[in-house]
Amino acid sequence: MLLIQNGYLLDPKSGKEGSFDILIRDNVIQKIAPSISIDEPKDHSDLTIIDAKDYMIAPGLVDVHVHFRDPGFTYKEDIFTGAKAAAKGGYTTVVLMANTKPAVDNPDTLRYVLERGNETDIHVHTCATITKGLQGKELTDMDILQQEGAIGFTDDGIPLLDEEIVKAAMKKAKELNLPLSFHEENPEFIVNNGIHHGKASEHFQIYGSTRSAEIDLIGRDLSLAASIGAPVNIQHISTKEGVALVRQAKQDIMEHQEHSAFPNHQGFIDLVDLDTAQHTITGEAARSFHIHAEATPHHFSLTEDAAIQYGTLAKMNPPLRTEADRQAIIQGLIDNTIDIIATDHAPHSAEEKSKPITEAPSGIIGLETALALGITNLVLPGHLSYLQLLEKMTINPSAMYHLDCGYLAEGGPADLILFNDQEWKVEHFLSKSDNSPFKGQTLRGTIFCTICNGNIIFKQTEFMNRILSL
Repeated sequence: MLLIQNGYLLDPKSGKEGSFDILIRDNVIQKIAPSISIDEPKDHSDLTIIDAKDYMIAPGLVDVHVHFRDPGFTYKEDIFTGAKAAAKGGYTTVVLMANTKPAVDNPDTLRYVLERGNETDIHVHTCATITKGLQGKELTDMDILQQEGAIGFTDDGIPLLDEEIVKAAMKKAKELNLPLSFHEENPEFIVNNGIHHGKASEHFQIYGSTRSAEIDLIGRDLSLAASIGAPVNIQHISTKEGVALVRQAKQDIMEHQEHSAFPNHQGFIDLVDLDTAQHTITGEAARSFHIHAEATPHHFSLTEDAAIQYGTLAKMNPPLRTEADRQAIIQGLIDNTIDIIATDHAPHSAEEKSKPITEAPSGIIGLETALALGITNLVLPGHLSYLQLLEKMTINPSAMYHLDCGYLAEGGPADLILFNDQEWKVEHFLSKSDNSPFKGQTLRGTIFCTICNGNIIFKQTEFMNRILSL
């Protein structure tokens, strides 16, 4: 039994905010009240009390885009070290991507991942792949994979180029009511991935990755999803045009319009002209068409200047782009065009990241710095309130996958975090890898305690004197 007293509660689902105590019993929240006395629990022989004065209490964070590299690449990360990094970052629920080795395209690998996830202190879910072997040619048995526990489907890391495959996957996703998450980078417009075609590519004397690569596939997939009525998630948006496309699509659905503007994904000239092509959203498709969109902490925090400064540590797919793109992503978060913040936690070894810019793998770790980056770059500058930030890191991602988490309520799951806006220096990671451009930086926003299923699974050393066991 756990009693948290004197904290400032923030619940984005109900909008509840203020000073409350929380009583946890049998892995659920039993009571939330302005004051709960120590004598109130009938049996408090096993009672632990946390004094949360000067701390905010929020739901455990939910990350729907992480790579734990298990099976196949466990020298970078495994499910257990990934879970520990997640707990330190305040995450009590994660959804794994399926590009492991072997890929999660079959029941055996899916069961392996879920069984190991069940052995950790957090809630570990996983997607399965859309296509067999991530080859983009043949759909997996999505019915069986759902029955075995997959909560969504993605070939993340590899874009789907066959339009007929995309259509078939969307029809099945609509039938199953599970989201498809899309990595939107058309290789036709990329020579060197991970580096923006612009100032950064000029610095490295390479061609890089153009913004058209992302715009092209976002336009195609929004158009297809609209006509089919499929639930989709546009992953890690990096361009202002990508934000604009999602915004237009969401507005059209909300307004029940018959026509929606999308770029002509078959041609290059019209890629950024939102008024040149029309596609029709009608009837049932307009009502059932669900769009979610992600932003990563690195895309709302950094620009291509970071790639120039940090080299491979700031190389990722899609790449960091311009300040105008970063500002557009922030505006998308403000107006809810982008409804999810997801880390795309992508561990790599130091040896891999030490390779030349064109050879090193793309990706950075993100679980242990995400909330602090949100507080530092979104809340404290006045772009979002704490509730608005938490909404995008808790209840919105959980809703996309129909998960019962991401909120604080009586009878609800006892997954929560205690934090404040205290400064800390990014130095030591619980992840196996440390490939982060934020290493050495000072951020605002410190997680002092993470609780999952009513159990304290992470705590800062200086928080120990706040915990009293009776």
